Amino acid sequence: MATTAETKAGLIKGLGLLDATTIVMGSMIGSGIFIVAADIARQTGSPGLMMMPWVVTTVMTLIGAISYGELAAMMPRAGGQYVYLREAFGPLSGFLYGWTMFLVIQTGTIAAVAMAFARYTAVLIPWFAADNYLLPMGGGGFSAQHLLAIAVILVLTWVNTRGLREGAIVQNLFTIAKTGALVALAGLGLFYRNPEAARNFTDFWGGTEWGWTALQAVGVSMVGALFSADAWNNVTFTGEEVRNPKRNLPLALGIGVSVICLLYLATNLAYLHLLPLEQIQTASEDRVATAAVSVVLGPSAVQVMAIAIMVSTFGCINGLTLAGARIYYAMARDGLFFRQVARVDAKTHTPVISLVVQGAWACLLTLSGTYSELLDYVMFAVLLFYIQTIVGVYVLRRRLPDAPRPYRALGYPVTPAIYIAAATFIEIVLLIYKPRYTWPGLIIVLLGIPVYYLWRRKGPAASA
Repeated sequence: MATTAETKAGLIKGLGLLDATTIVMGSMIGSGIFIVAADIARQTGSPGLMMMPWVVTTVMTLIGAISYGELAAMMPRAGGQYVYLREAFGPLSGFLYGWTMFLVIQTGTIAAVAMAFARYTAVLIPWFAADNYLLPMGGGGFSAQHLLAIAVILVLTWVNTRGLREGAIVQNLFTIAKTGALVALAGLGLFYRNPEAARNFTDFWGGTEWGWTALQAVGVSMVGALFSADAWNNVTFTGEEVRNPKRNLPLALGIGVSVICLLYLATNLAYLHLLPLEQIQTASEDRVATAAVSVVLGPSAVQVMAIAIMVSTFGCINGLTLAGARIYYAMARDGLFFRQVARVDAKTHTPVISLVVQGAWACLLTLSGTYSELLDYVMFAVLLFYIQTIVGVYVLRRRLPDAPRPYRALGYPVTPAIYIAAATFIEIVLLIYKPRYTWPGLIIVLLGIPVYYLWRRKGPAASA
């Protein structure tokens, strides 16, 4: 159990509906929406099939959000999804989720997005170029880009240690700014049509032969779309700090996911209005958004999009930093992570040690140079945890039928079953056609099993 000092210096309910919604939206919008369309277009081969992963992602993410809404309203606690898995399947399941989040998923995403921020800053300030090595070592070294990425992680970690409101204010401002940028990008496709791209819609399906080949292409290309829309669940990690969580958590999930998924669909339609499919497939460094905006703004689009992506990634890092630390805090409070991580600062009411530990590991991952590969490897595991959590809705309905449920998943039991079926299909396709991106993720998760039992040997896990 938490000590008396920790209880007195506990988390406070400082997040309203707007704050919770901007955590959902801001955590979803990173750099993915601006670049993954190129790879999806290459794998699918037609405008119609290029849109399908985004349509499926929208349906799946909305179902996931309404399913998590039931769990969030039922158990508005710090740690969110970690708690849901623990309650439905036991502490080992919760630990494996938290272990993977800390080791790779949350911290690796922070590292990857911070490096994306630095890479686009280099467009405006060439000193931050990747080949500007401050400490050369062999064929590489510590670059100015590494320096900036680490600096951003440290600054946002510090901001979030100052208080919940400070982190929320940064999140609100940057989410509003980058949502506006995404609306502007989508709007370009509505008000400006490139005649060269008209054939995207006159031959929308590009002679697609429906069958296993088309399903396979969509299934494999789902990784990019799902990754771009991921992190919507981060708001559940802050459940203990949301005012009126039984109302505001389901609403924030529903509103945030709906707005961003619709914007993602509109943005991809804008790409198809502005660029012929082959130009999307061959966009320089996969910068589809920059290529699309260049049709309207010319060479200045490079700088415009660099600023937009810098704003987007900065806000994304803040949301991931704020929310992620609550998982390790909850684990430590259960005796499943270092006890010091459960400490809450008496003045700022923030899990300072958890924030610092998370920030330090994310900084190390930026130096490892393997964060992007690690994220590719764990997308299979990420989806597996989503499936398990949504199965948990059924488990808890059966095990705790009389537990208070202020909000019940819309369309239950059909809608969660649709998610489970679709996600399982994607997992099977990835296992068959992208095994090198599946087994490493599973191995990372499974390595947590001996770690869990080593931790348990130190003493029984306390309940939160």
